[in-house]
Amino acid sequence: MNAAELRDKSTEELEQTLLELSRDRFSLRMERSTGQLSQPHLLRENKKDIARVKTVLRQKANETSETESA
Repeated sequence: MNAAELRDKSTEELEQTLLELSRDRFSLRMERSTGQLSQPHLLRENKKDIARVKTVLRQKANETSETESA
């Protein structure tokens, strides 16, 4: 998932994606703690995906506030 794909999504879709990624992260963390996680790089990728989604959400919020104040 890259930032260009995320910018094309609506705010509602981004929030839904963020919720799904957060649930996935919880699941991955539980697998790691029980020793069942066979691909530990997925934790890092998931964390970065969450950061990308939050960044795009923040950018959209800033764009909205700038247009309202102008």
